Amino acid sequence: MTTLAALLLLAMAAVPAHAVASVTAVAAHTVTFVNRSGQTIWLGSQVNADQSVNFTSLPTLANGQSATVTIPENSFPNHWRGKFVARQYCSGTSGSTFHCLVGDCGVYADHCAVGEQPAGLAEFNFDTADSLAPWYNVSYVNAFSLPLTIAPNNAPAPPAGGGSCQVMGCTTDLLPYCPAANVTNYPGTSTRMLCTNPNRDAQTAYSNALGSHCPYAYSWSKADSVPGNQVIRQCANCTGFTITYYAPGTA
Repeated sequence: MTTLAALLLLAMAAVPAHAVASVTAVAAHTVTFVNRSGQTIWLGSQVNADQSVNFTSLPTLANGQSATVTIPENSFPNHWRGKFVARQYCSGTSGSTFHCLVGDCGVYADHCAVGEQPAGLAEFNFDTADSLAPWYNVSYVNAFSLPLTIAPNNAPAPPAGGGSCQVMGCTTDLLPYCPAANVTNYPGTSTRMLCTNPNRDAQTAYSNALGSHCPYAYSWSKADSVPGNQVIRQCANCTGFTITYYAPGTA
């Protein structure tokens, strides 16, 4: 044994066991995607401009399938702040002609290459320096595409009336409540495909309609400033989250 190794062993022996435990990295959170939408979805993600590391390979899920990813929060910069999007009605060759009717964020089938496009989002703030993190919310600030919920995994039950560790979002299809001026139909049909927000930074007929039927999701950017709002939650004692996508027409 070298002198340096012997000194290191002596130093470690002098450190109390509880101190060693305190510097052990906490297991990273996971996010599980469950597809109950009745169609294939191509998952994508985007991150905040704070050095969060984006995913470069996310799964494509046929109806009924699920998949789990691990959030890279225990490596530099020790946080991950971003959002996941379910892209719909996609076709073409990844890397060249790939294109989606909803959530079209670039030519790659397994990740986004351009900024936010109109679609519903599952948003998260994982931060190892924040004792209340992770924070999470469902956002229809840009648009409503599919009903979705975010449920904490292995978390204590939320208090009566809702609060930390609450399931967010809603299973209800909001397309029937979309103002006609904000509707996009499937090409060549009169069937509703997407509801797009005309002004994400103001209360509008869009935000009033969606917010009244799904109070546990953002329907405009400043919804969290409205007294009594219920659009964002935190869950410090969960192991991760499950995002479930539901079918249009879900009651």
